[in-house]
Amino acid sequence: MTMPQPDPQALAHSAVLAARIGDAIRADGGWLPFDAWMARALYEPGLGYYAGGAHPFGAGGDFVTAPELSPAFADCIAAQLAEWFAHCDPVVIEFGAGTGRLAAGVLGALRALGRPAHRYAIVELSGTLRAQQRETLARLVPEALDTVEWLDALPATIDGVVIGNEVLDAMPVRLFEHAGDGALDEIGVAVDDAGDFRWAARPADAGLRDAVAEALRAAARADPYGGGGSDGDGTYADDPPWALLGPGRYRSELGLQAAAWIGTVGRALRRGAMLLVDYGFPAREYYHPQRDGGTLIAHRRHHAHGDVLRWPGLQDVTAHVDFSAAARAASGAGLALLGYTSQARFLLNCGLLERLAESTRDGAVDPGSVRALGAVQTLLSEAEMGELFKAIAFGRGLPPVPLGFVRGDRSGSL
Repeated sequence: MTMPQPDPQALAHSAVLAARIGDAIRADGGWLPFDAWMARALYEPGLGYYAGGAHPFGAGGDFVTAPELSPAFADCIAAQLAEWFAHCDPVVIEFGAGTGRLAAGVLGALRALGRPAHRYAIVELSGTLRAQQRETLARLVPEALDTVEWLDALPATIDGVVIGNEVLDAMPVRLFEHAGDGALDEIGVAVDDAGDFRWAARPADAGLRDAVAEALRAAARADPYGGGGSDGDGTYADDPPWALLGPGRYRSELGLQAAAWIGTVGRALRRGAMLLVDYGFPAREYYHPQRDGGTLIAHRRHHAHGDVLRWPGLQDVTAHVDFSAAARAASGAGLALLGYTSQARFLLNCGLLERLAESTRDGAVDPGSVRALGAVQTLLSEAEMGELFKAIAFGRGLPPVPLGFVRGDRSGSL
């Protein structure tokens, strides 16, 4: 299928953002680290993909998330939250709330379980998305609307549960390329003579070199140099972890902003849990030698493609999550790892099949029930969301082994 081209108005919008980013590149000496480019492409006020008034979610947008597919996803999240509410305040703080479908589903399901949330806070900077979330909640759970508030920033302290569905993948990443000889470059963005964006490499600084080495140590499950850093000349020629990347050129990402965000939230969490669902791998799989092109991808009109520098502001740009790095960040903030498993196993543990059986117990087969079954298949299938998406939970002051991780826990792979 051919990806639909943007209309003239959308192209003009993108051109304004591209010109603004281009000016920033020229002002910075002709080169911008990719994480800075990605941040502006997604979040530039009034112009970025998530800040420019676009509606990326759903069948008419660029991608569909699990809460949009089936209410069963929110039901299962609520089942896990209800268990935690026995040990912390019944407060939810959601990041990346999208259209508000997850918030509406969780609020309704918690009431049905007899564990209503006393407060549901959504951290959202986009005025467009806030309006969409408010409309969704008013339409689907008007009785719970008075418990919802919108925040501009993370609270200083948290007692409750933080949730984020497909939040980490949209956080800007740094790109690196290893040439197979121990040298390491950082990949950034420059502007060519025609004014188009192009990839451009520079030698990696010491901070990036050490961060890449730390990620590879996690992938190797060893620390061969006992916590040391680079050799001082920017190479690690004698460092065993570099062999993980293979003999040729290898490009990948580091989710340093995602790790920093987890650490910040973790330090604010006084008692409660953090539940994150996203697509990604543990470090050993993330930095597999066969994944030599990394995971960076763009999404537009339900097409995934690799031309991420095209049409800034008009397409989503994401990278998969290194869940080993997420676990290290949480541990550094003093949180306990409560569980890590596939989305399919998490949903099954939280009773998805039982809920599906309850909803179809009369045995009637109609278009609605067929669509519901198809959506559940998408959530569970290894070929679709069931295996690529993972659930990970961290906590402070909570019992171990929560409901969603009682079977199929993979924490040992991190």
